[in-house]
Amino acid sequence: MINLKTAENIPYDRVRAVQWEDDRLSLIDQRLLPSQTVTVAFEHLPECIRAIRDMVVRGAPAIGITAAYAVVLAARDRHRADPAGWRRALLPDLEQLAAARPTAVNLRWAVDRMRHIVESATDADPVARLLAEARHIHAADIAANHRMGGLGMALIEPGSGVLTHCNTGALATGGYGTALGVVRAGVAAGRIGQVFADETRPWLQGARLTAWELVQEGIAVTLIVDGAAAQLMRQGRVRWVIVGADRIAANGDTANKIGTYGLAVSARYHGVKFMVVAPRSSIDMAVASGADIPIESRDPAEVLSYAGTRTAADGAHAWNPAFDVTPAELIDAIVTEAGVVRAPTTTAMHALMGL
Repeated sequence: MINLKTAENIPYDRVRAVQWEDDRLSLIDQRLLPSQTVTVAFEHLPECIRAIRDMVVRGAPAIGITAAYAVVLAARDRHRADPAGWRRALLPDLEQLAAARPTAVNLRWAVDRMRHIVESATDADPVARLLAEARHIHAADIAANHRMGGLGMALIEPGSGVLTHCNTGALATGGYGTALGVVRAGVAAGRIGQVFADETRPWLQGARLTAWELVQEGIAVTLIVDGAAAQLMRQGRVRWVIVGADRIAANGDTANKIGTYGLAVSARYHGVKFMVVAPRSSIDMAVASGADIPIESRDPAEVLSYAGTRTAADGAHAWNPAFDVTPAELIDAIVTEAGVVRAPTTTAMHALMGL
């Protein structure tokens, strides 16, 4: 199993955003990057829920791992308050946690994993079993990311330029990253010669987070405004767009950070390949297509302002969906730890999931 802190002998794997330390959850506050690197400790469920909603932590796998550790904290508090009735008191907490952000399927997946432990626990004190499960979820995510990095990298021609969107690295996962894990592996193997990153409005995860991660690892990165992607493709400077996913439907339709769909359309027009990299926990086989994926709408102020200062004209309104859906027919490959699906269809996705 991969070490929860850093993986030995694996290049470009030094960043960890989620940790369990000193019997509490520690998160890098991603709202403050890159100007400040601040780690915040959490000991109770309500503050963990706020951290997920307020994007102290973000990225579907990282949210799921955070939720798993949050269940440990909640169970500890409930058991201390009422050793006999802790389970009954905890179940509503799990529902509140699962609803913290609606699009990322990993959140409910992790809560359901922890719920199973809660419901089957016979221990006088369930915290040890829950912590072991949370640690397993965390370590398995890192191992899966390394596996996906190798599988995705193998699809890329040596010396290729690639484009990423949002942040899909160690900050968005347990470590190493999904799409950015492919970038890490591809750079290490010489298959990726140049990395471009969309700035990713309105939270600028590409500018603030992806660029920060790659700089920390010593990987050269060129930042572009979101609107420059089509021109970059037109000039033939990228061969692959590599993105993550917050939820993948049973037919391969993929919900990801707003702007991903536009990249897929541009990529198909310009003959650029489009790769989605995500663990199987991001695949929701109960959702038939992207039309059934709930899309989170966020505060218009995120578009109208930046860093607390209004940048839009007074009286202007904003529409702020956090995600969009890329149809499966625009995706060349979905890479998971269980294998690669090329030209995804419902049949291929069922085969991947063993259904």
